[in-house]
Amino acid sequence: MPRPRERVCLQDGLKLDLNRLARQGFVRRGANIGGRGIKWTHSYWGEIATGTISADMSGKDEGWFRIQLGSLDQRIILLPRARHFGGQQWYFLCPIMNRPASVLWKPNGATRFCSRQTWGRQVAYQSQFNDATNRAHAGKARIKSQLIADLDPDEWDLPPKPKWMRWATYNRYGEQNDHYEEVLDYGCVALASKLLAS
Repeated sequence: MPRPRERVCLQDGLKLDLNRLARQGFVRRGANIGGRGIKWTHSYWGEIATGTISADMSGKDEGWFRIQLGSLDQRIILLPRARHFGGQQWYFLCPIMNRPASVLWKPNGATRFCSRQTWGRQVAYQSQFNDATNRAHAGKARIKSQLIADLDPDEWDLPPKPKWMRWATYNRYGEQNDHYEEVLDYGCVALASKLLAS
């Protein structure tokens, strides 16, 4: 019998990814962005939270990021770090660990956003709760989502190579897909042998 779940799933909480926020226009280097609405959704539950984000990255050495979400009103320092080939990469400064992080998490029941390392063994990723069969199904779905584009997903086990993708990358996806198929086949054989034995 599996052990009961003692840790909280990170993906069931809220996530702030600074790079994704920049791509979506919530933050911009060299600019002060006023309050903008943000929402978090879950694939099963739908919309789970809404809030307001404001940020100032106009400073040369430091900036700030503010998230207002219900009773939470958190201000987080933003720091630029030099890249090897020039330019800068901005990071959150984790309020607890005082170290740069691109992603901050607020698991269910938490009172603020912090880096993954802050939460330690209290949290785990969704894949850590899955057995081998569920991980194989998730892996196949992830590969299909990378390759499918506008094709019908039910029509393809492994969709054809997109025009923009390198053959080496596509072949690697094919090998991973084959590995997941082997795991699923083994699971079916093991289940059938258990049913025949009983």
